[in-house]
This record gives sequence, C-alpha cells and structure tokens, in this order.
Amino acid sequence: MAVAAVTTEPLHTPLKKKPLPAGRPRQWYVTHNRRLKAMRLAIALLDTGVHQPSSASNARIRTTAGHLGIHPPSDTTCRMVRALIRYGR
Repeated sequence: MAVAAVTTEPLHTPLKKKPLPAGRPRQWYVTHNRRLKAMRLAIALLDTGVHQPSSASNARIRTTAGHLGIHPPSDTTCRMVRALIRYGR
C-alpha cells in the first residue's frame, strides 16, 4: 500500500495581491487580515492531516505558523482556525 506524502508547499502559484480598499475603519482591516491568516493556517493544517478542531491546539497552530513563516497567531485567531476546520467542510 502506497502512502501519500504530506506537504505544506502550495500546489499552484498564488494569485496576485490587490491593494485593500481605502477609506474603511481600521477595525475592518484588522479583521480582514485576521481572517486571511486564519484561512492560511487552516488550509496548512488540513494539508498536514489535521481534520478535527480538537487536534488543532494553540501550540500546534502556532508551530504551523512558524513553519509557514507567519507571525504566531493570537488566541482569537487560533479560535478562528478551529472554527474554519469545524464548519468549513
């Protein structure tokens, strides 16, 4: 039986980033960037075989962030990552 290799490398080239819209309240930008970070971390965890929120501890999420070169997420972002894993199916 062959075992598939698990990787955190992207399978395709990422889309070009566009500038965020100007004139929004600061909290909108903070929330937007937090959601983007949570999505990147949730995708990386799913790619490494973490399919249950209970398996995604704050330490594991922060370790994954370190492997991806992302600043360690806050407790709020870690909760968002678990919510994405739970409800994002």
